[in-house]
Amino acid sequence: MSTGKFLAGFIVGCVVGSVIGILLAPQSGEETREKIAQTSKDLYDKAQNTVKEIQSKADDIVSDVQAKGDEIMSKIQDMIEQKKSESKA
Repeated sequence: MSTGKFLAGFIVGCVVGSVIGILLAPQSGEETREKIAQTSKDLYDKAQNTVKEIQSKADDIVSDVQAKGDEIMSKIQDMIEQKKSESKA
C-alpha cells in the first residue's frame, strides 16, 4: 500500500469518526460547534505534521539516491579511464 493512500485513508477515517462521535454526543448546539471547530483544528494540525514528516523522509530518500548515483557515476568514470589507459598501453 502506498504512503499516500494510507495517509488519505487515515485522515478520512479520523474525520468520519470524529464527526460521528460529535454528532451522537448529547450536548448543546454551541458545545457541538465548538467541538467540531476544535476537532477540525486538531485534525488539520495532525495532517500538517504528517505531511512534514513524509516530506522529510522523502527528502532523505532523494538525498540517499543522489549520493548513490554520484558514487556509481564516479565508479563508471574510473572504469572508463582505466580501460582507456589499458587500451593505450
